[in-house]
Amino acid sequence: MSAVPPHSGILEAALRKDRLVVLVGLLTLAGLAWVYIAQMAAMMPAHLAMAMPQATPWSVGQAAGLVIMWIVMMIAMMLPSATPVILLFANLSRRRRLQGVLAASVSVFVLGYLLAWTAYAILAALGQSLLHSAALLSPAMASGSPLLGGGILVLAGVYQWLPVKGACLSHCRSPLGFFTTEWREGVSGALVMGFRHGSYCVGCCWALMALLFVVGVMNLFWVAVIAGFVLAEKVVPNGRLLGRITGTVLAGWGLWVVVSG
Repeated sequence: MSAVPPHSGILEAALRKDRLVVLVGLLTLAGLAWVYIAQMAAMMPAHLAMAMPQATPWSVGQAAGLVIMWIVMMIAMMLPSATPVILLFANLSRRRRLQGVLAASVSVFVLGYLLAWTAYAILAALGQSLLHSAALLSPAMASGSPLLGGGILVLAGVYQWLPVKGACLSHCRSPLGFFTTEWREGVSGALVMGFRHGSYCVGCCWALMALLFVVGVMNLFWVAVIAGFVLAEKVVPNGRLLGRITGTVLAGWGLWVVVSG
C-alpha cells in the first residue's frame, strides 16, 4: 500500500473548511435575496399604482428600483444552481495557492458571475418598463395580452430545443470541463472566468427567466418553481431531456394561450 503524503490530510481539511465557508456565504446571500423579494411581494398592494397598465414612462427612481429588484431576484434564483461550480472554483483556487500560485478569492469569481446576470437584469428591467409604458402588464406585473404571454411561452419552449441552449447547458452541467478549457490565473482571470460562466448561464436560462412576464414578476410561487427547474436542469442526470420535455409543454401552453385568447 502506498504511503499517504503527509500534507494530504492538511490539504483535505483546508478544502473542507473552504467549501463550508463558501457554502455558508452563498446560502446567506441567496437567503437574504429571497427575504428581499418576499418583502417586495408583500408590499405589492401598496405599489399597484406603479404596476397598473398605463402609457406613461417610469421615473428614474422607479427604473433604478426596478433594476435593483431584478438583480436581487437573479441572485436568489441563480446562486443555488451556480453553487457546484463556485465550490469547484474554491477547491481549485485553494490547490493553486498551496502550489505557490497567486489565485484570486472566490468572491472575485462570484462577482464576475453576477455581473453577467446584472447585465440581464438591466435588460429585463428595461423590457418591463417598455411593457408597462405600452400598457401590456397587469397589476401583478404579468402579461395582460394573450398574444404576448403566449408568444413568450412558445419562445421559451422552442428555445429549450435549440443547439445554443444545449451548448450553454453543457457548460453549466460540466464545471470541471469549463475550468479545464477556460482557466485563467490571477484576479482578472477569476473575474473573466466568472463572467464567462455567468454568460453561459444567461444563455442557458434567459428565456426561462422571461417566463416571469407571463406568470407575474413578483409571483413567489412561480419564482421558486422556475429557480427549482433551473437547478434541476443543471444537476439531475437527464437534465437535457427534462429541459426538452418542459420545452414541449411550454410551447403547447403558449399556443393554447394564443388560440384561446
